[in-house]
Amino acid sequence: MAKSVALLLILAGVTANLGQEAPAGLLARRYHDGEKLAYHMKGQNEQWSYQIQASGVVKRDANGRYVEEYAWSNLTSDGAPFKLNDATLKFHQLVSLDPAAPPSIPSLAQVQPILIGPITDFMTFYADLWLAIRTGKLNHAGDHFYQKQGTPASWADGNYTVLGEDSIDFDMTLTEITESNNMATLLVRHVPPEQPQVKLTAAWMREPVGDTPNNWVNVTKRGAKYVAEAGQETFDVEMKVSLADGRILWGSLHNPVKARQRECVDAALTDCGDSKSHDILRHIEISLEP
Repeated sequence: MAKSVALLLILAGVTANLGQEAPAGLLARRYHDGEKLAYHMKGQNEQWSYQIQASGVVKRDANGRYVEEYAWSNLTSDGAPFKLNDATLKFHQLVSLDPAAPPSIPSLAQVQPILIGPITDFMTFYADLWLAIRTGKLNHAGDHFYQKQGTPASWADGNYTVLGEDSIDFDMTLTEITESNNMATLLVRHVPPEQPQVKLTAAWMREPVGDTPNNWVNVTKRGAKYVAEAGQETFDVEMKVSLADGRILWGSLHNPVKARQRECVDAALTDCGDSKSHDILRHIEISLEP
């Protein structure tokens, strides 16, 4: 949940920077009322693996803009069927590739917690493609657009997670156009800025764990102690997009975090135990079913 909420908060700022024009281009989505779509999603989130189905239909919202409305079903968790309750089955997720309809965070109050990750990761694919469409600058193989952002987005809840931030730029490339099947390949890399703006409280948190300045921090409260982590986060989103109508045919999200973790007894995070490495990896794939 944290990553996609952070992404959408960042996109709000990007939208303002791009201005009011909503240009069409090679990747533009061509919607038709009543169009039906179904995606199969499979994911690996650290030790947890899952598969799930998203079934959708194209409608118009109250402002007359096209949206895709999805329901979720057929969840398997670590290879075993997982029963979704009635409220979760009735939840409908709205996404859109209309450049005039910015991504928005749905209310997830009635959704079982196990489904929050798949829902928000699904949003990430749409948000990234929406941004690429919104720029209007990716129309030929090799076209590249770099959106500097850097402004930190927070997922801290003030209770369990007392500090949680990442800082990213968007590095987008139209890597390939395949005329034989009328398809384009888009790569959106979420990369550390030259000067990340995350709050790194203690000196040890500013020591780079990778080949860039640290752009990710997470501090949780556990009893009287704090578990603090700082490091490098990237994630790459690759998509195959139909040039006939702009539908996402396939997508993958690869999200590694390389961090240094310490357990501390003070809020300033200076009185801490030994440092240990903590690598986090999420990999998600979606595919459009025939």
